[in-house]
Amino acid sequence: MKVLEFRDLSPEDSLLLTFDGVFDQQAALERELEPVIQALEEYADGWMPDVVEGKRRRKYSRAAIWKSLEEKRSEKSTSIVLQRTKWPALYMRLRIYFPPLPPELGISLMEQPLSFFAEVERCRKFVEMVRDWASRYPVPHASAHSLADRGLADSPLFGRDMQTSIRDGFDKIYEVFWLNVFGPKLVEAVGRERMLSTPAHRVEELPNGSVLLVLWPTAVGFASDEARLAQARAHAHLRPDLDFNTLLRTLRERSATLAPVEPRFHPDVAPLLSRVVDDCAIHERQRRIAELNLYQPPEPDEWLPASAALPSDVADPARAREHYDTLAEHLVALLHSKVPSIFNETPQSLTDVDYQFWHEDFPTVFERQNIDAHAVPAIGAYLGQVMVRNLGGQWIPRQKLEEAQVRVGDRVWLPFVRAWRYMRSRQSLLDSSLTQLYRVAERHRG
Repeated sequence: MKVLEFRDLSPEDSLLLTFDGVFDQQAALERELEPVIQALEEYADGWMPDVVEGKRRRKYSRAAIWKSLEEKRSEKSTSIVLQRTKWPALYMRLRIYFPPLPPELGISLMEQPLSFFAEVERCRKFVEMVRDWASRYPVPHASAHSLADRGLADSPLFGRDMQTSIRDGFDKIYEVFWLNVFGPKLVEAVGRERMLSTPAHRVEELPNGSVLLVLWPTAVGFASDEARLAQARAHAHLRPDLDFNTLLRTLRERSATLAPVEPRFHPDVAPLLSRVVDDCAIHERQRRIAELNLYQPPEPDEWLPASAALPSDVADPARAREHYDTLAEHLVALLHSKVPSIFNETPQSLTDVDYQFWHEDFPTVFERQNIDAHAVPAIGAYLGQVMVRNLGGQWIPRQKLEEAQVRVGDRVWLPFVRAWRYMRSRQSLLDSSLTQLYRVAERHRG
């Protein structure tokens, strides 16, 4: 069974639910978890999981859930993941802690795309599911909201360091999300009467003293100005110490940051920049697109007119070309597991190599001596081989690698010089990309 993996999908915003409730460690596991599964099956409208993953994947069933939880059980915990094989994508993790750890049932649920939750009725059912869970398993705080907007809100840190965030948790109203469950401690800190009078789409007191608060009818509408007004009003109501206008201005800035930006990348490096954008956090994506729309890579100057080419100075050109083959194979050996296309020696392979080195921040992470001694020659040889294979280029071997040339049309290119410049820094991987040099050489092959 092949599940939908988020990393394989086009980057889009998701709905993220976080829920950590109190779990009865003395009760039988199946009986204690029954309300979770019952509510899921009743209210999952169009996004019901069809795969259970523990130590192995099974088709969804309650029996598969119990079996997987038992298989994954250790002395202190057990966990499983529920997923889908069809759109929309789902990643739902159930985690249970046993003594001596605190009694906790953790549920994290991410659904992509967020746009799936544009229907009022579907969102109502989602809220009912969380309401049932929060009524059965008391939580200090639970929430569901846009993953991208959470990132801009700096959730769950909210400006704190990690250690403080772990120690204190959601100990005051740092943010009001689309869906919120405030536990009794938070309710009492705010004041129950004030909490229940919050201006919002839905405010309901639960049997265990918690309060369910939903800002807006749909999860997908969070960034509209009307929803931001509702969010600011609710937050200022719950935190009278905060200024409404300041809250609203911040929320509007977040909406502007998330507004879609059309990519208009420099055509020579557009395939690479698209991958770079896909690598950033979803809340940074539009800002990064806007930045890269302005990016102009330096024009490659690692070339000479064919009339100025250095003649070969090696005794055996065929043997020199075999040496370049061997160097290129070193790059294949280095990257083949992460960049399968490297075997193909195509322009796409060059972009995949560019992205992988950028993703790893290769020039910074690895020792400079080894980069210059081993990576640079392998990269230069591979770049030259791709030009020979796809552009009809011809090697002009030289005793010094940095002088070796590939003739394409009326120019000769210096792939080893390009590789040396390429490996100076993470930024130089973009400024001196293999992708760009190939594109320019392709245009000038005549």
